[in-house]
Amino acid sequence: MLITRFIAFAKAAFADALAGSERYGSMKAHEQRHSTATMTGALAKYAKVFNVGAQNTFVYRWNFIMRSVFGIVPLIGTILLWKAMYGGTAGTTLSGYTYSQLILYFAMTVFVQNLVTPTEDEWQIAGEIRDGKMSFLLLKPVNYLAYRFTLYASYRLLYTAVLLPGVALIFFVLREHITLPAQALTWPLFALSTGMAALIQFFIAYAIAMLAFWILEISTVVFMVFSVEYFLSGQIFPLDMLPAWLAGFVRWSPFPYESYFPVQIFMERVKGAALAQGLGIQAFWAFAMWLLAVGLWRLGIRRYQAVGN
Repeated sequence: MLITRFIAFAKAAFADALAGSERYGSMKAHEQRHSTATMTGALAKYAKVFNVGAQNTFVYRWNFIMRSVFGIVPLIGTILLWKAMYGGTAGTTLSGYTYSQLILYFAMTVFVQNLVTPTEDEWQIAGEIRDGKMSFLLLKPVNYLAYRFTLYASYRLLYTAVLLPGVALIFFVLREHITLPAQALTWPLFALSTGMAALIQFFIAYAIAMLAFWILEISTVVFMVFSVEYFLSGQIFPLDMLPAWLAGFVRWSPFPYESYFPVQIFMERVKGAALAQGLGIQAFWAFAMWLLAVGLWRLGIRRYQAVGN
């Protein structure tokens, strides 16, 4: 009798465990399907945002095309200026750069800047805050930061596509000064660094725009930051030419990682431990600027909702 009861109990326990396992498996499968559907829906949603951004870009297509074409014009003046400084003397170096290396540096700097620099994003975001359009966007089932980044990405990708023929022409004309990377690993590292440069520039622009929650006009802040960026990102001259004490200080700021550092990677002037450290600093600033952007958004949107906009 005891053995019979024990066997019956064991069968019942096994059946309960089996049923529980089946329920757990069914729940997990449901959760996985729900997660997949959610992810697919999010991708589709931001794909539509990307498409809207592309369509808006082509509404002003001539303005877009002319901006793309003339985006490389400053390179011509820069080349003529540095040619005069080198005096046409073969073998002359300035701060470790030959004339050809400097031409490559500025050609790549112009290319990277056109690839990653936000175009009026901070003005557009500030306008949406100031004009009350933010209220309409808050009703949409989108993350505002992701929404703005998708629009930024759509513009930059289209801009790059239009710009590439001009860049290819410039590189062909300057082919005697152009030296491509010797190491295959340089290309993905350059792409990684350029991607992080884009994140840094976008999050800085986004954070500046968030100030519109507190101040009416952000133009002064924009021009102040732009002036610092223009100097410390290496657009005027390579940062190697700075005094050693100042270069050491600047190296820890976010600005060299907006264009100077990716170009240094492409030119293979930074390697080994210095390369790893630079990528680490760049990743830190990309993350820090994201935190700043998100933090200012949360503070600003509370104030925006509190005053009844």
